Amino acid sequence: MADAKDEQDPYLEHRRLLFATAYRMLGSVTDAEDVLQDTWLSWRTADRDTVRHPKAYLVRTVTNLSLNRLTSARATRETYVGPWLPEPLLTSPDIAAETELADSVSTAMLVVLETLSPVERAVFLLREVFGYSHAEIAETLERPEPTVRQIAHRARAHVQARRPRFDADQARRRQVTTRFMEACAGGDLNAVMELLAPEVTAWSDGGGKVTAARRPLHGTDRVARWIVGFLAKPELAALTMEPAVINGELGVLATLAGHTVGALSFDLADGRIQNLRFQVNPEKLSGLTPDNSLARP
Repeated sequence: MADAKDEQDPYLEHRRLLFATAYRMLGSVTDAEDVLQDTWLSWRTADRDTVRHPKAYLVRTVTNLSLNRLTSARATRETYVGPWLPEPLLTSPDIAAETELADSVSTAMLVVLETLSPVERAVFLLREVFGYSHAEIAETLERPEPTVRQIAHRARAHVQARRPRFDADQARRRQVTTRFMEACAGGDLNAVMELLAPEVTAWSDGGGKVTAARRPLHGTDRVARWIVGFLAKPELAALTMEPAVINGELGVLATLAGHTVGALSFDLADGRIQNLRFQVNPEKLSGLTPDNSLARP
């Protein structure tokens, strides 16, 4: 991408938006970067004289490349080992203060978006997150506008029905995060249980690469015992945990011998942890380095 002439190049000007679109579409940092690479190649060879609106051209290219990749990825995920979770991404601390923006990139939202069809996901994101009109989306996806309106209505209703309820109080989230890390570090089973909601569920994505629960765990006792037991393993004696803004929300980053080995995101409702999502697949941690952090929308 070093061939770009200068910072006024439309691709560079809109790269943050393009990455934000691809990442929300795919739930994968690696795939999003691949899509951006392909978009740049398309842009570099395009006849600029025929491109009236570069931003629209670039967004359309990213959206359609993401649709193609998402369609093929769904077949691959059918054989995925254990629960599939999106790739976590470090985000700017400022995002956490903007509730609507944080929600649109949260792990919980990305999981909900996984339940949409690829086209529904594209329409929902372009309409609800990025504010495109139905006419603009219809042009991007090359579909009739009435069809896009129907898809948008269906996708919005689907997401609203499944969108998790959570506490937006950042001070409370910081307090719970600190208490959770302290309880885990001390192996305090009772303290962990006190922080979990009765209906808590825990997912862990190891992708068959590292040890992780192959199925979701339900209930305070089972989830707490699994967490404490897992952290008690001798090979994790030097594990360190620290708070980090992950996907727009305060979560926990785990490191071992200076290497990032996992990330925890969770939903907080009524002051208790309702859902925990552990990402420990080493192939899905590239977005947790400062160089790849998202200060983008």
